[in-house]
Amino acid sequence: MRHRRSDKLRFIGQWLRNPRQTAAVAPSSPELASAMLGELPANARRVVELGGGTGAITRALVDGGISGEALLVLELNEELHAHLRRRFPDEVLVLGDAVELPRLASEAGFLDAGPADAVISGLGLLAMDRELVTNILRSAFACLRPDGRFIQFTYGPVSPVHESVLDALGLRMRRGAFVLRNVPPATVYVYERATDN
Repeated sequence: MRHRRSDKLRFIGQWLRNPRQTAAVAPSSPELASAMLGELPANARRVVELGGGTGAITRALVDGGISGEALLVLELNEELHAHLRRRFPDEVLVLGDAVELPRLASEAGFLDAGPADAVISGLGLLAMDRELVTNILRSAFACLRPDGRFIQFTYGPVSPVHESVLDALGLRMRRGAFVLRNVPPATVYVYERATDN
């Protein structure tokens, strides 16, 4: 309990310093982490997490058996990245921008074993312009197997990825769980390549 309280304070501090870079005001709840992991493909073994934050979803992934070299966690914020490295010394922790994911994942050696089964994202896509969202999704899908999934949560009432972006990238969207027990409440969305691609 003390650990979760300290994570909340760390997260709030980072949000106050840079609200555009830190998408949330509090770490993801265990219920949200569970909903996100519930959308992983049944045979998922290798996952990329975008925006590791204080490690709430990272912890759920590790506890669920996706760990070590099978988990790459990308974080843009230097302080949160350093925190994650201390908490998860056995996982592949990378400091950098999600737009650069293919290069960063390659340099870290993560893609040597092949593409990821899923990308889990805590990035604040709603606060980004369409071009940036398009570039992030393009980069994520460049690291995914053909039937891989991009799993995103959002605090907004609609999908954080506009239909025009889905069309441009040949993707389809499915709404997942609504998680009331999160601050603020969140909705999970799943994006996959359209079957006719």
